[in-house]
Formats: sequence, structure tokens, C-alpha cells
Amino acid sequence: MEGTATVVKNAGSHYLLSALPVWAPFPAVLKGKIRLKGGSSTNPVAVGDQVRWSSEGEPSLQAPAVISEVLDRKNYVVRKSTNLSRTSHVIAANIDRAYLIVTLYFPQIKLAFLDRLLVTCEVYGIPATVVLNKVDLYRDECADEIADFRRIYEGAGYPVIETSALTGEGVDALRADMADKVILLSGESGVGKSSLVKALDPSLDPKVGRISDVHLQGKHTTSLYEMYPISGGGYVIDTPGLRGFGLVHLEKEEIPLYFPEMLRASRACRFTPCTHTHEPGCAVKAAVEAGTISAERYNSYLGMLEEDKKFR
Repeated sequence: MEGTATVVKNAGSHYLLSALPVWAPFPAVLKGKIRLKGGSSTNPVAVGDQVRWSSEGEPSLQAPAVISEVLDRKNYVVRKSTNLSRTSHVIAANIDRAYLIVTLYFPQIKLAFLDRLLVTCEVYGIPATVVLNKVDLYRDECADEIADFRRIYEGAGYPVIETSALTGEGVDALRADMADKVILLSGESGVGKSSLVKALDPSLDPKVGRISDVHLQGKHTTSLYEMYPISGGGYVIDTPGLRGFGLVHLEKEEIPLYFPEMLRASRACRFTPCTHTHEPGCAVKAAVEAGTISAERYNSYLGMLEEDKKFR
């Protein structure tokens, strides 16, 4: 037997595949060492990858399918393994849209962290939506802050959806937006990502794993990343809560290209290239002073420039 399928679970050196849109996961292992062209990632196969596989019979735990090739990716999301490392880790591949989960409070938002996630999505050509979760906990006291947040990110060009996994607010709108897509859910630890997945589809329980680990008994079953089917249509790739997110290596001149609002304004800069820090006639600095580019996003950009110098 042979065919192509999508990787729906990564459990170390073992995988589950399914020939989407049919949801029928079966176990697989790698054939020797697969190396991606020009890649330095710590994982050659990621959830969402399309792969070629073969098997002498029906794949089973005792005789898993063998992955022989990773097909070309239309996109993927990468994070640096560590700030000082040249290697990277592929979070997921072949994504239709990323939904980045944040909360203003509980835990308190780190805008610089969100902006790193957004820059990474821009680098790899993945459309992104910002999901402001747990709004039931702070809406009454923080209406102005919510409005400011929406102004910053909608002004940059990103849709913002307000949700509460507890009350169900915004969940229907989010489910409709995700329908029939392969989507990535990502965010810092504690933002309520698992609860939001369960609100989207009560049959799912990502804390214990929708795909039964009985398929991988006796193997290393720590699930790094996993895809689930959503009852309303589509598939969600859930990731562990991130505690840090190092940018892939970018030249400092490239970083502003991935802030959409800065890229638009930079066409009017007097000098090219412009770092948007000290040059006279900088249209980006003028836009920040005028309030058409948010000071918060600009400060995130300056922080990325400092990070670039620190780890170069």
C-alpha cells in the first residue's frame, strides 16, 4: 500500500497520518533521515505536512506506515530553538490562517510577544487573526483598553475577534471564520487556548488529546503538536502554550517589511533603505508622531532591532 496523507500528530519520532478530508488516523514512522532542502530545523516533519507513505499491509501499531518524502510546503511557521541557536523548530505547515490567542489580563498581555508572532506569520505568508480571549473577566473595567487594543491591531491590518470560552461570546463568529480551513491556534501559556478549543467543539479535549494515544502504546507519546477536526468543518492545529518566541533570523533592514503599517508608510521615506530610527525625512517616524502608526507597535519594532544586534 502507498499514498499521500497529512501529518496530524507529532509524538517525537512517531506520527499519525490521515488522508484528509477523510479523518482516519494511522501510525507512521520515518524512513531513515529526511532532510528538507536548505533547512536547519530540529524536526524534518511537522503537523500539517503532506507526506508520501508506504506499507506492506494495512498500517498498524505493530507495522506502521513508513514516511519516505515530505512534499513541498505552501507555508509554515518557525520559531528559533533558542535565542543563541542557529537551529529552528517548525511549529506547523500548510496553514490557511493563524489565530493568535491573547488576553489583556489573566495573564497580562505582552505586546512585544504578540508582535513577534505576527512578524513570523508575515515572514511565512500566513494570514493572521488576533483573538482577544477572556473578555468576560475585564470588559467592564477595561472598555477603553479593549478599544485601544483594537485600534492598534486593526489599524495595522489584522482582524480582531473578542471571545470568552466561559460565556461563549464570540465563539460562533470564530467557528464560522475557521470553517473549512486548516488553522493554527497559538499563544502564550495561560491565555485559555485549550478552553477555547473545547468551546469551539465540546467533543474535543486537547488537554488529554483527541487522538487516542493507544495508537502509540509503548512508544514515546509526548504530543508536541496535534491537529483536530472541528465539528463545524475544518481542522485546528493546537500548540503547547509558548513561554518564549525567538524570531527567525532577519536582517535588520528586513524587519520593518513585516510590519504592514510601517511598510505602507515607508514608501514615502526620504532615504532607502531607512531603519526608521534616526534618518531625516522618515515617513514612519512621522506617522508614529501623528498617531497613524501606534507607538506600541513601533516600540516592538525597536525591541526587535535591539534583539537583532544582541544575538548577531
